[in-house]
Amino acid sequence: MTNTAAPGGKTEPGIKAIRLRHPWRNTFAVVLLLLVALFIADAAMRPAYDWPAVGKYLFDQRISQAAFVTLQLTVYSMVIAIILGVTLAIMRLSPNPVVNSMAWVYLWIFRGTPVYVQLAFWGLIGTIYQSIDIGLPFTEPLVSFPTRVALSAFILAVIGLALNEAAYMAEIVRAGLLSVDSGQEEAAKALGMSWFQTMVRVVVPQSMRVIIPPAGNEVISMLKTTSLVVAIPFTLELYTRSRDIAAITFETVPMLIVASIWYLFFTSILMVGQYFLEKRFARGIGDRRPNKKADDATSSITGVTTGVTHVVGSGQPTVVLPPQLPRETPPTDSPTDSPIDSPKGDR
Repeated sequence: MTNTAAPGGKTEPGIKAIRLRHPWRNTFAVVLLLLVALFIADAAMRPAYDWPAVGKYLFDQRISQAAFVTLQLTVYSMVIAIILGVTLAIMRLSPNPVVNSMAWVYLWIFRGTPVYVQLAFWGLIGTIYQSIDIGLPFTEPLVSFPTRVALSAFILAVIGLALNEAAYMAEIVRAGLLSVDSGQEEAAKALGMSWFQTMVRVVVPQSMRVIIPPAGNEVISMLKTTSLVVAIPFTLELYTRSRDIAAITFETVPMLIVASIWYLFFTSILMVGQYFLEKRFARGIGDRRPNKKADDATSSITGVTTGVTHVVGSGQPTVVLPPQLPRETPPTDSPTDSPIDSPKGDR
């Protein structure tokens, strides 16, 4: 508790801040820590997990190669999905009804059907279309080659994942573009900027802070969705490869743990990258960190203050209330005032 000065030289007691106690919150935290410790201790001693087998296959060459293939599927699919998603988002915002309708139909189909079903269709593309023909319609094709030769299982997996993800990226990009106030575009046009310059320099940088968080979630989701490419079938990705090894060694649980560790490793890297991207594009907007320098500066106002009627706060930002100054009496008209200087002289 601090004492503050009052008029007349007397001191008044300040406000004493008392920290609130939360016994139930602390109890709940202790219970959670105990449960986690019990689970870890039980998992360490349970034979079904077979931790030596996990360590044996964690850096196995077959698993590491499958993890690299999974990463390739994620990167290639997301690059194509982002490019196609931006195109679809612009089409959805187009005033042309035909272009807008085509984009809407695309989103309706690929968002309305499961990705596993779509991948199964792409696996049967060689049966549906035996060859890929290039030429003019209703004429002999200039170039023709078998579909199964031209499109490998890896390419079909990338295409299937990218086309499905593009529908979701289109809605994310469209939401980000709509979040920018229309006055920004009007101001850019008033400065003589073209549509491309307005989008690149004004709209897109401001919309990125809205696009990055859900787009980062979609990248992480894509990493896990690669486990469904077995529907094509493509069997060289991480989950299917670990399942094939488990079918030979009969160590299903350890191989699932190995695959989970690799997925968690890649996800952690993506989350760190997402954090720094969000931090970069959110500069100057909604900074939630308290200004410690300002708090220290205001909290350092202590001691006796001359001419202060009251000081509110102790150990926190302090509010100093100055005394009220006496009101000045309005000047009276002197007998020597001339009629010209007097207000009455204006009549």
